[in-house]
Amino acid sequence: MADAKKNTGRKIIVSNKKAYHDYFVDETYEAGIELFGTEVKSLRLGTVNLKDSYCTIENGEIFATGIHISPYEKGNIYNRDPLRDRKLLMHKREIMKLFGQVGRDGVTLVPLSLYFSGSRVKAEIGVCRGKKLYDKREDLAKKQAARDVERYTKERNRE
Repeated sequence: MADAKKNTGRKIIVSNKKAYHDYFVDETYEAGIELFGTEVKSLRLGTVNLKDSYCTIENGEIFATGIHISPYEKGNIYNRDPLRDRKLLMHKREIMKLFGQVGRDGVTLVPLSLYFSGSRVKAEIGVCRGKKLYDKREDLAKKQAARDVERYTKERNRE
């Protein structure tokens, strides 16, 4: 009798690239996310959008707001509201620590990515500080310089 091996791989569903553009990410945390069956099926199809999403802490619980999971096309009456607030599952002490950090000025909680950890859906939450316009320009200039160096070395290796 062969034992079935658990799939412990990490398969990224979606990443919030806009968050990395708009914020400095100080810390990251892993949280479970409370979903219904048709929402998980939609996630497997990759029909999710994390843009403009954020997290709030209310009554000792943490919620993700603004995550758009498109309705599962074969789900009929079992589909939920695509923009509903979703409860995140974390330890109470982690939530209280985050609550203390969010109390400071300029700090917010942002979902950075959703991924499958085995058969479960996890959310990566970032403790973020907002970037100014000149910080964003500086990051774009660094990326462009790195691209130019890579392009130059590639051309040099061909010759």
